[in-house]
Amino acid sequence: MDTMNRSTFLKLSALGLAGTTHAGLLARWLSNGPAIVHDDALLDRIIERSDRVVAQYFESLKNYDEIRYYRTFSDALAAYAASYCHPKSTYHASGEVLARMDSLLDRLLEVQYPNGTMDSGGNRQSPPDTAFFLEKMIPAAEILKQAGIDASGGVREKLDTFLVRAGEAVRTGGIHTPNHRWVVSAMLARLHALFGDEKYLRRMDQWLAEGIYQNADGNYPERSRNYALVESNAFVTIGRLLDRPELMEIARRNLVATYYYLEPNGDLVTLDSRRQDQNAPLEMARYYFLYKYLALHFKDDFLASIANQIEEFPGFERHALTKLYAFMEDPILLGRLEPREHPPTTYTKSLPGSGLVRIRRADTTASIFGGNDKPIQVASGRSNNPTLFTFRKGKAILHSVRVSTTFFSMGYVRGDGVAIDGNRYALTERKEAYYYLPLPADKRNPAGDYPLTESLDGRFWSKLDFPERPKDTVVQQSTVTVAEDNGAFTLVFDIDGPPDVDVTIECCFNQGGRLEGVSPERNGDDYFLRSGTARYIAGDDVIEIGPGTYAHNNLRGLDGEAYSVHNGTIRGEGMHVYLTGRTPFRHTMTIR
Repeated sequence: MDTMNRSTFLKLSALGLAGTTHAGLLARWLSNGPAIVHDDALLDRIIERSDRVVAQYFESLKNYDEIRYYRTFSDALAAYAASYCHPKSTYHASGEVLARMDSLLDRLLEVQYPNGTMDSGGNRQSPPDTAFFLEKMIPAAEILKQAGIDASGGVREKLDTFLVRAGEAVRTGGIHTPNHRWVVSAMLARLHALFGDEKYLRRMDQWLAEGIYQNADGNYPERSRNYALVESNAFVTIGRLLDRPELMEIARRNLVATYYYLEPNGDLVTLDSRRQDQNAPLEMARYYFLYKYLALHFKDDFLASIANQIEEFPGFERHALTKLYAFMEDPILLGRLEPREHPPTTYTKSLPGSGLVRIRRADTTASIFGGNDKPIQVASGRSNNPTLFTFRKGKAILHSVRVSTTFFSMGYVRGDGVAIDGNRYALTERKEAYYYLPLPADKRNPAGDYPLTESLDGRFWSKLDFPERPKDTVVQQSTVTVAEDNGAFTLVFDIDGPPDVDVTIECCFNQGGRLEGVSPERNGDDYFLRSGTARYIAGDDVIEIGPGTYAHNNLRGLDGEAYSVHNGTIRGEGMHVYLTGRTPFRHTMTIR
């Protein structure tokens, strides 16, 4: 690899891969930023992987009528356009690729509604989902336009027709989640760049005028790593196209925070999310383009070193190398950064806006979480993950430590924030249940027809006019204290209230490892740790937990009545080890 200079940049320009915006970025980077070198090997990998993707689409997209998830078509179109236009691709100026683009656009125009919208899954005639289509289709249009291959003229016309119709849907339509405002705004900025019509910017500025919320941790209101990617990408797009540096800074703060959610294997912790990803990790490789672009924009060693680290993660090929169109749109991404600093691999990071603490000691990590939205409700948009603690040591993964009790079938213990005292972290919860007394005389109804209301503890509904009744209160107080000692953790469980309430500690390990020291329950992946120490082994890595405790084998209704009344569950996938007791319950467990 050679240091990127003017001649190298002109070489990229000759391939149709550079523009004036990128030239300005490059000049600033070369003048006083970390070194950047042109990576020919990276480009070769991208071309080879992109050609494989095109061949895979040839096979998988044969019968368009059988495909109802239409975003696949926009993904394929971007891949086709990039390979068709790149001189190094096997499919450069390919008649077969041109025909595929033409037929894809015919299908997209066929299923596009007269108002320009598209369906996506359960979202019908959806302006925001239409904006997600444009994320891939506008770059395809830009690449085809810049390449200017005469034979593609008919495809470009059909694509413009689709984009103009979709643009009206996005410009005039509405949204239903916070991140939708920003992906819509970013696509309006892209449409303005492509077609030059100021009407797109007028609508975009209406959305931006609502204000962009970001807490002190650097997180957006959904606290979702999945949607943070959408939002940061939108702000970078608008900032890049319209020279709005304040939006770049918002994205940068989020990317700095995101690093502290990173596991050594490339997963991102999602415990604190308010959306559907709160029970499943996201791959950091999805963030590659953002880290690399903002490293360039801010001349930031921290972001640059993370971008380089992402290239070593398993998901890099799937999430980055398959997107030739992104490297063609932002050719600076073809360079390799050589930062002078590297992010820390030993830290304790508190994120109070999420009730989350992240601890890393090289390849050992832990999460402590007490940031659920109260009162607990089962709904997208609210944080309700009952995991209190997670632990990883290399390939050995303890996905979750949860605590449930049979106290009025209210299910899992969820902390009210994290109280920090040195290396000690306390999660506390007070549960209240009520017995309702007779109605006051002036609230009685001789017909017994009272309003259908929710019980004051949120457990159920009934025609009993609960708010008007006096009540007796029963309380359960729970405290889980976590203490760290050089990568080993001591968890103290203290649950008090009415006596003889069943308590269950649930430890969920990654599927595929091996457990020792446990007693199997009748279900295949359920085990009890009755005493002593359990060992979970994955490859050469071992997690030990113990000592065990056993007082009952009741594993019913751990989720709580809010779930079980409709046969629902939030049980995690994996190998479950249970420790059990009864109130008053006090137990100390070490995880190392």
